[in-house]
Amino acid sequence: MHDWSGLEVGYDVPALPGMALREVQTPALVVDLDAFERNLARMRSHAEASGMRLRAHAKTHKSADIARLQIERGGACGICCQKVSEAEALVRAGISDILVTNEVRDPVKIDRLARLAARARIIVCVDDPENVAPLSRAAQRHGVTIEALVEIDCGARRCGTLPGAPAVQLARVIDGAEGLRFGGLQAYHGPAQHIADPAERAAAIAAAADVTAQTISLLKDAGLDCDIVGGAGTGSFPFEARSGVYNELQCGSYVFMDADYERIRAEDGGRVGGFENALFVLTSVMSVPVRDRAVCDAGLKALAVDSGLPRVFDRKGLRYDGASDEHGVLAVDGGEVSINERIKLVPGHCDPTCNLHDWFVVVRGETVETLWPVTARGKVF
Repeated sequence: MHDWSGLEVGYDVPALPGMALREVQTPALVVDLDAFERNLARMRSHAEASGMRLRAHAKTHKSADIARLQIERGGACGICCQKVSEAEALVRAGISDILVTNEVRDPVKIDRLARLAARARIIVCVDDPENVAPLSRAAQRHGVTIEALVEIDCGARRCGTLPGAPAVQLARVIDGAEGLRFGGLQAYHGPAQHIADPAERAAAIAAAADVTAQTISLLKDAGLDCDIVGGAGTGSFPFEARSGVYNELQCGSYVFMDADYERIRAEDGGRVGGFENALFVLTSVMSVPVRDRAVCDAGLKALAVDSGLPRVFDRKGLRYDGASDEHGVLAVDGGEVSINERIKLVPGHCDPTCNLHDWFVVVRGETVETLWPVTARGKVF
């Protein structure tokens, strides 16, 4: 439970529990708790129905409160994050099972990761044999065991060693290193999450699953078993779940959804997973200079536009048309727009949008129920 005593609305927080939504100081990051809880339940059902573990990705929200709910109510076996500092913030807040879905190469970061392994189960990705000895030395120095997944490039063309024999050789090096334990494979195809056509997306994941399965077979021949075969995201998880290759899903955006993921269609033409919009940037109209244009207070410092402009939620006749630092331009196509009118925006990309805010204002209906701090905001190192 959080202590709200002594906090001043506007200076410390955008709202306090019990306030009406219309009283929230804007721009603010708002979570619709009813939709959020339904999203948790839907993903838990999807994972259980397919016999998969869910290791939910916290890079979406960077919040210890949400991570706990994903574990306690959403069925997650643990949490993913992207940076050592994110992992540190979550461990301090009580999360005890974390996979850093990234390579850690800097000596200081490696040492921090090893120190963290004394307090929690820590898993990290490796794609280069040269990374193994520094991780091993740090683990021995701190008297811990770090689990390591071999990350393979299964089509994303980002990090990852080649699948097949190079991955097996790397796994052997990890397996022979003191203080490390070979934990399996990381086979995440990031770009496939955003392939709008389901048939094209299915083909990309089928190719990823094929090279992953071949690598698993070679690992077994070498006497190495994979406890974790991880990957999948909100856009593609149904394909990985039924591939028979993966055993852990690493979805993150499902808890919130965003305007970009709305464009990703399931095989039946609906939204993948049936997930709802649960995250909004609440903004206020600050100017109506002409009849067909209004200006709100949510610009580039309140929402990310790398995946496109936000969508105006549940308000006909308005379109978010452009952003500058502190302003958002709304195109008005019919109807009246009033000064201080509150408008919900569905961000184009939820992950970097959350990193712009200190707090989630959590509402049920039109009432603020609680606030969740963005625990790892700015933790990018």
